Amino acid sequence: MGIVTLAIGIFLLVTAWKGVVIVPQGMEYTIERLGRYQATFTPGFHWLVPYVDRIGRKLSMMEQVLDVPSQEVITKDNAMVGVDGVVFFQVLDAPKAAYEVQNLEIAIMQLTMTNLRTVMGSMDLDELLSQRDHINAKLLSVVDEATTPWGIKVTRIEIKDIRPPTDLVNAMARQMKAEREKRANVLEAEGLRQAAILKAEGERQAQILAAEAQKQEQILEAEGRKEAAFRDAEARERLAEAEARATMMVSQAIEKGDIQAVNYFVATKYVEALARIATSPNEKLVLMPLEAGNVIGALGGIAELTKKIGAPKAG
Repeated sequence: MGIVTLAIGIFLLVTAWKGVVIVPQGMEYTIERLGRYQATFTPGFHWLVPYVDRIGRKLSMMEQVLDVPSQEVITKDNAMVGVDGVVFFQVLDAPKAAYEVQNLEIAIMQLTMTNLRTVMGSMDLDELLSQRDHINAKLLSVVDEATTPWGIKVTRIEIKDIRPPTDLVNAMARQMKAEREKRANVLEAEGLRQAAILKAEGERQAQILAAEAQKQEQILEAEGRKEAAFRDAEARERLAEAEARATMMVSQAIEKGDIQAVNYFVATKYVEALARIATSPNEKLVLMPLEAGNVIGALGGIAELTKKIGAPKAG
């Protein structure tokens, strides 16, 4: 009896031990009873019926990273590029993730690779290289929708690397260099054009200022000539008035019979004529018959006339 009792005790202890389940944080266990899903154990202490219930799947509820292996993709313009990436996903419903799909990680990887070829194959190489964020967003939308029945949530899909063929890389480098040289030439030509425009504008402004200065100079010169002409006319007017007064005085003297006034008038004109001949710019020798006695007589008449003018009147 002692051996039986001991055996029964050991059996009960083993049975009790088999019924204890401790689920760690971040994990969930599915429980199967006689091969059929029964319950889900969350983190903590749990008890199941030994020999009837058993743990079906142990699933991590934390976000997981799945590395997508490198593969070749043919683009819309028939360029073959190498692509690899990563997928971030999280299990939200443990029973679905355990029983709706066989080998969850492989299924997610194959689905991602298939849609990666589809999305990138519908784009040109230039779009592929410049719209990586668009590719990530489109892949995320498609894969997340396809994996929703599996009880998981695809949080991110990132393209790690896109590798065009070497000849295409070299061609793109030459194209980029040519484009930059083109932009440099355009900028240089634009700079030269702006410099020419500024130079022409400066020359035009200089010509305008020179023309304005010349115009002001001509105006001032004309004003000066006008003033000089005015003064010359005024002088001639005064001279003419003096001549008129002198002629009138001589005429009055002649009317009174004063021969000295006539001599004065004739002598004055005679002397002025001689002065003009003497100051003439022409270097000529002029021989003129001059009657010295008449000149002396005229000068004598001038002297007599001066004395009469200067003598005080009687009474």
